Amino acid sequence: MKKRGKKHLEEEETLCCCEYVNRLGERSHVAACCCDCEDLDDACDRFLKRESQKPESLSHVAAVFTDRIRVPWLWGGARRVELSVIPPLILLPVLLHIAALHFLLGVVSLIALPGLVLWYYYSTHRKKGRTLFFLSLALFSIGYMYFLFLTEVLPRGDFGLIQPAVVTLGVILTLAALFHTKRDTGIVRLNLEDVHSTVTYHSPLAERDSSVNGGKHDVTMTVANRAETAKQGEADLQESGRRNWCPVCKVVRPPRAGHCRICGVCVRRLDHHCVWINSCVGLANHRSFLLLLLLFLSTSLYGIGLVLRSVCPDQLLLTALLYCPGVYDQYSAALCFTCAWYSSMVSCGLLHLLLVQDHQRQLST
Repeated sequence: MKKRGKKHLEEEETLCCCEYVNRLGERSHVAACCCDCEDLDDACDRFLKRESQKPESLSHVAAVFTDRIRVPWLWGGARRVELSVIPPLILLPVLLHIAALHFLLGVVSLIALPGLVLWYYYSTHRKKGRTLFFLSLALFSIGYMYFLFLTEVLPRGDFGLIQPAVVTLGVILTLAALFHTKRDTGIVRLNLEDVHSTVTYHSPLAERDSSVNGGKHDVTMTVANRAETAKQGEADLQESGRRNWCPVCKVVRPPRAGHCRICGVCVRRLDHHCVWINSCVGLANHRSFLLLLLLFLSTSLYGIGLVLRSVCPDQLLLTALLYCPGVYDQYSAALCFTCAWYSSMVSCGLLHLLLVQDHQRQLST
């Protein structure tokens, strides 16, 4: 076994940046992504001959396709790209630029975007599958809004150095809070000391007069009483362990811990699984999660205020989002106005999350 392990490691170390080991254990190259796909050839042949497809043919084609989408990597060969990361990178810029063309197109695009997100959420939530779509959408939204702020809003010359510095600091703190939230969720680990520990049960002392025997207490227990007490304690322990036992993780969960069916682990004081950070929210990261929401919300609101003050200088901030005459006369101003609307929708979602978290905290206390 050791020789095989060393040989396997040596093979992985000799992979160049464009090579990888496919799902069949064979060595392949990223340039050969369209070669030797028997499942795809069979599916195309059946389609051209108007024959019915095999039940497993489409799943095999999808598995081969996801396995071959890779990017070159200097260490350990080419890395596989998660397909759920790609749609937000295309969907968000396309819909925002379409929405900036006309008012009606903006209404349709800003309604279609959350509709598509909700449809994808419910379709993946039913399958209890883990996806990077929502995390990719959140990160790309932050990056793309910041990019448009630097390239479309700042060149207008309406701000000094303080405003972009505050926005930049807010973005950096938000990303740092996201990294800290995902670092530790409070996963319940298997403790071998608890598994092999010995529990000793003690009986209460008998009531005796303090004047007798110099104030000393003499306790006498029969063998039958000891056996009965030990059996009762063992039965209570087994019943408690049976209630808190997780058959998937093979651990005894502490009180208020829960099993996440998406992550496949038990988390201490599990609150929920947040798809936007692709991680669970539990005892270890609940405070950092709330801090992340506050930083994201405050940075978004501050950026919305700066954008509306730039594209609609004659309107109040509270009314500029609803009424900004002439904003669609210039494409750059319309794009900034559309991004302000998109950020407002995201801010409403964050505010709803904060209110839900506060309500759950009040119920728990």
